Amino acid sequence: MVVLGIFLLVVGCVAGLSILWTIDIVRVAIGAMLWPPGAMGHAVAGREHHW
Repeated sequence: MVVLGIFLLVVGCVAGLSILWTIDIVRVAIGAMLWPPGAMGHAVAGREHHW
């Protein structure tokens, strides 16, 4: 989620699409908040594993 968000941030910046910029800032922030508990083995959003 974080990698996709950063990639789309770059695409939005290059293409000049402000909606991509806004959506991807939210995507990166949510991914950054959910990454540590998921890495520690806790269930995130009711899911034990994300494949």
